[in-house]
Amino acid sequence: MRYVSTRGRAEVLDFAQAMMTGLARDGGLYLPETIPTLSAEQIAALEGLPYEEAALRVITPFVGDSFSQDELSGAIARAYAGFDHVARAPLVQLAPGHHLLELFHGPTIAFKDFAMQLIGQLFQMSLAKSGQRVTILGATSGDTGSAAIEAFKGLPNVDVFIMYPHGRVSAVQRRQMTTPDDANVHALAVDGTFDDCQARLKELFNDHAFRDAVGLAGVNSINWARVLAQIVYYFTGAVSLGAPGRAVDFTVPTGNFGDIFAGSIAKAMGLPIGRLVVATNQNDILHRALSTGEYRVGTVAPSISPSMDIQVSSNFERALWLAYGRDGAAVSQLMDELKSGGFAISQGALQALRETFASGRVSEEETSAMIATIRVETGQVICPHTAVGVAVARQNLRPGVPMITLATAHPAKFPDAVQAAIGLRPDLPPQMAGLFQRAERSTRVENDAEKLKSLILERRSA
Repeated sequence: MRYVSTRGRAEVLDFAQAMMTGLARDGGLYLPETIPTLSAEQIAALEGLPYEEAALRVITPFVGDSFSQDELSGAIARAYAGFDHVARAPLVQLAPGHHLLELFHGPTIAFKDFAMQLIGQLFQMSLAKSGQRVTILGATSGDTGSAAIEAFKGLPNVDVFIMYPHGRVSAVQRRQMTTPDDANVHALAVDGTFDDCQARLKELFNDHAFRDAVGLAGVNSINWARVLAQIVYYFTGAVSLGAPGRAVDFTVPTGNFGDIFAGSIAKAMGLPIGRLVVATNQNDILHRALSTGEYRVGTVAPSISPSMDIQVSSNFERALWLAYGRDGAAVSQLMDELKSGGFAISQGALQALRETFASGRVSEEETSAMIATIRVETGQVICPHTAVGVAVARQNLRPGVPMITLATAHPAKFPDAVQAAIGLRPDLPPQMAGLFQRAERSTRVENDAEKLKSLILERRSA
C-alpha cells in the first residue's frame, strides 16, 4: 500500500512511514494511492463480530507489509481493552429510524480514543523496531490532546507536547491534559484559538531542520492512521442496521473534518452510505462552503461546543484532493489562497463534494434546546456536540433510511453546558473520579512559533 501527499510533491511512503511522518514534507496530507474495497459479502460478514475483529478486517488492507497480522491484531486488542462497553461503539435508539452511535466509552470519554489508543500501540511497535525517539506535537480543540496524552504518557521513547487554546476548552478537557504527572507530558496553553494552535503546528512541521532535530511526529487528524481507525465504526454501525442490504445515513458533529472524512472513505470502500451530513455550530465555515462554494475564513466565536470552534478544517484538504480528481497542483493553489483568507471551489469539485456530503448549522440556543428535548423524549443526556449532530440529523431524516448520529463525547466533559440546558450536572464516570482534586501542570505560551520551538528544545528529554 502506497501513500501520496495531497499536494503531489512529497515522497511516496508505506503505511508505517506515513503514520510516523504525519504531515507530508510538502505541507500536504497523506492518503492511500488507491482505496481498497470490500465486497458486499465481506461487509455482511462483519455482522455480530467483536469490534476488534471487525477493526482488523477493515484496517488490514491499508497496512500492507508494515505490520504482520499478529502484530496488528495484538495492537487492536490492546487499544480497546480499556473501553468500558463490550460493544466498544454501541448503538442507542433515539426515535424510529434515528440512532446514536456512542463513541465515548474509551479512557478519555470521547471519540478520539478510538484512533489515539490504536495509534499509540502502532507507534510503540514502530519505535521498538527502529530504536528512534520522537517528539509528538499536537494541537487540540479539546479532545485530541487528552486522548494523545492518555495514549503516550510514560513511554520511554516519546515526548508529548500538546497545544490547546487558553481559556477555550472545558474545565474537564483542560484537566485531562494538565493533571497527568508523567515527565514526558507537556500541556501548552497557547494565547489564541485552535486555528492558531493548528497553524503553529504546521509551521513547526514545515521547518524541516527543526523537525528533523527533534524527531517531530504528529498525531492530529492530519495523521492518516487517525482517520483510518475511525473508518471502522461506520462499518459496525451500518451493519448493525442492515448494511449492506440497505443504505444508512450518518450525521457527524464536525470541526476539523477528520471524523466525517473517515465516513467518506468507508463509503468509497463499498459501505452503502446514503448521505454524510456535516453538522456545524455557529462556526459554520464547512456548511457555508458546501452551500455556496466559497471557503472563507471568519472569526472564531466561542461556543458551548468548543471542540467545533474551528475555521480552518485541515482534513477538508483530503476531501478537496479527491473532489479535484487527485490534482495536487490544484490543491496546492487552494491552500495558498487560503493563507489570504479563502478560496472558491470549482463547480465540478463542488458537485463532487455534494454527491457525498450534505450539511447543516445549529445555533447556541438550538443546541441547548436539543439537549433538553432529548432528555425529555428519551431520558438520554447528551453533550453539546452530540446535540448539534442530533439537531442537524433531524433536519435530514429520510423515510426508510436509518440515520446514525455520532455521539462524540460523554456529557460529563461539558457539565456547565449540560447543566444550563437541563438543570442536571452529569457525573464523571468512575475512571475519572478525583479529576478535580489533582494538581494541574501546564505552561502558558505566546502564539509564536519561535517561542514554541525554544520551549520544546528546552523541555524535551535528551
